[in-house]
Amino acid sequence: MPHNLGFKSLAKKMIPIEKGEWKKVAPLLGLKFLVGTIHVILAQLKEPLIVTLKDSGPEVIPVIKAWVIFPLAIFCAFGYSKLSNVCKRSTLFYTIISLFLVIIALYGFVLYPYADFFSPTQSADWLAAHLGKQHNHVISIYRYWMHTLFFATAELWGQVVILTLYWSFANHIFQVHEAKRTYTLFTAASDIGSIVAPMLVLYYSQKDHLHTVQTMVTYSIFFGGLILFIYWWVQKYVLSDTRYYDPSKMTHSVNEKTKLSLSKSIKHILASKYLFAIGAIVISVALTANIVEVVWRAHLKELCPDVGSYQRFLAKKSLCVGIGAFTIVLLFGSSSLRRFGWKFTAQLSPIVMGGTSVIFFLLCIFKEQLSFFAQFFSLTSLSLIVYFGAFQAVTNKIMKYSFFDPTKEMVYIPLDQESKIKGKAAIEMIGSRLGKSGSSWIQLIVIEIIGTGSILSGSSFLLPITLAVITLWLYSTNYLDRKMMVKEQQKARKVFEKGAGTQELPT
Repeated sequence: MPHNLGFKSLAKKMIPIEKGEWKKVAPLLGLKFLVGTIHVILAQLKEPLIVTLKDSGPEVIPVIKAWVIFPLAIFCAFGYSKLSNVCKRSTLFYTIISLFLVIIALYGFVLYPYADFFSPTQSADWLAAHLGKQHNHVISIYRYWMHTLFFATAELWGQVVILTLYWSFANHIFQVHEAKRTYTLFTAASDIGSIVAPMLVLYYSQKDHLHTVQTMVTYSIFFGGLILFIYWWVQKYVLSDTRYYDPSKMTHSVNEKTKLSLSKSIKHILASKYLFAIGAIVISVALTANIVEVVWRAHLKELCPDVGSYQRFLAKKSLCVGIGAFTIVLLFGSSSLRRFGWKFTAQLSPIVMGGTSVIFFLLCIFKEQLSFFAQFFSLTSLSLIVYFGAFQAVTNKIMKYSFFDPTKEMVYIPLDQESKIKGKAAIEMIGSRLGKSGSSWIQLIVIEIIGTGSILSGSSFLLPITLAVITLWLYSTNYLDRKMMVKEQQKARKVFEKGAGTQELPT
């Protein structure tokens, strides 16, 4: 009997959901699993081909992120802002998800199978002849525009669908005291997707790459259909039940339209130190994670030069991310928030991500001196850098999914309606992309300084930048910790005044 009580107590700590809450929590878990699984599937497909193609390489990634995805992210943010003024949030959700699925299907069954037909080979060759081979990484985004489009779609899925649509929906129907118990579980659901998706890719990658792409695209479309169905079900059967969603306890309706334009929302962010601090941590995590990316992938391409081995390596890395993140978030994520508080949990990410990034750059800087040390592990200097870079990438993802994402989403909850929708859209779509594009611009400048068209020797330039970003991240986290409680108290007062009129506010 004591053994059963101990097991129940452990299960309660790991999954702190009350029996009557499952009707509200379970669909959100399902949505997070599905959007996360599609995100990982797209991530597995977007990169190996365009990186390993002739006249391309890892250096093409910062070009796409800086000059393609960043403008598209701004366009998406403005479009989302305009549409949210005239459409219900549910209509926006259905429309945006459907648009993504159409583009994914178009790539898988039209653009990729007939890539040679759609590729502007002659004009790309002319550009290469006149600009020189050192600019192949720029010409490649034009030569392989269909793969560039898919790469951008995969990247924007994370910003638009996960960070904006999903988390905005969750932030509107959960309160802070609920979020402390549930948000890490939503992250765990996404981590399961990070396990499932790479296993599917590894299984189907044994066949030709076209078959792999079309099969995984089919899975994505099927999962997308389930997302639309679950969202509809929540709207109809959960949000209509006051036991799970009581509008009187909210400062706004879940489908309420907004009034501020995106430009005014950005001005609002710049004028609000609280929102500016959120923007700072979002930019910092994106920049820290991505500033290592191209250097590591340049080494990975040397170790795995063909598309099959490159894709399988990435799939195995993603599988490790899923297993590690799921274990960490289930055992420590929710309990860390409840036991140690928001500040401690939020600071884990910059400390760990910054530390591993610094070590990786040091390994790259002293690559020539690594051969003697690498022999103890029966590795070459190149393979040691690749494997530690993979460990660093896995660690970064685990920290982001397990600790950064839940703590970051919690700081939005006390905000007003405009800040939650427009402010979050501006921060997540533009701020997050600014961090990724900022790292890309930095990498492109370093490539030009080096003058070889490669980023392999750029670590000595990137190391001090990483240290500066981590310092900003920690400072912003400390500021948010001080102000979040004040915001929550102000929100509680507004909710009480809305429901109780002029009654005395309880202490």
